[in-house]
Amino acid sequence: MRTLISTAFISLDGVVEAPGGEPGYRNSGWTFKHTEFLPEAFEIKEREQKESTAILMGRTSYEAFSPVWPDMADFADYKTMPKYVVSTTLTEDDLVDNWGETTILRSLDEVAALKETEGGPIIVHGSASLNQALSDAGLIDRYHLLVFPLLLGAGKRLFSTTDKDVRKLKLVEHEAYPNGLQKNVFDVVR
Repeated sequence: MRTLISTAFISLDGVVEAPGGEPGYRNSGWTFKHTEFLPEAFEIKEREQKESTAILMGRTSYEAFSPVWPDMADFADYKTMPKYVVSTTLTEDDLVDNWGETTILRSLDEVAALKETEGGPIIVHGSASLNQALSDAGLIDRYHLLVFPLLLGAGKRLFSTTDKDVRKLKLVEHEAYPNGLQKNVFDVVR
């Protein structure tokens, strides 16, 4: 079974919306506007590219990343990696042709089936709604969280507010940085 890893820039109050400057959110760009950049705090992002074997994302994140990431040196390892987009509305005609193999999945059942295939870790970037659905369905195995020392108030959250049983996490890696960022890596306890 493949490991499904959710990776997120997250505010202390749980917001994951528009960390890189995506339009339409009041606090868009919060990851770089309010916290000093320290390269060592982002080491995990490079490691994710080296250790992952596929990317999973929702339609909105695909539409944000696909015009930009294929030509960015910072994301070169992702260019040839298989990509999976969970969407009920995206069509093959909507996919970009310069970002490698991309497969559209129509349901969480298809994500569960993907996890059952041979291969290494699958990384989930962005995709707040998808992350909530994956978490609620018990499909996420690990969280890579870079927690920013900010309270953003309103905004899309990483975790849903669905009433559910407790899901225990085990902290397997952590570090705090002088700029207030915290790296927290959690395995989901089964």
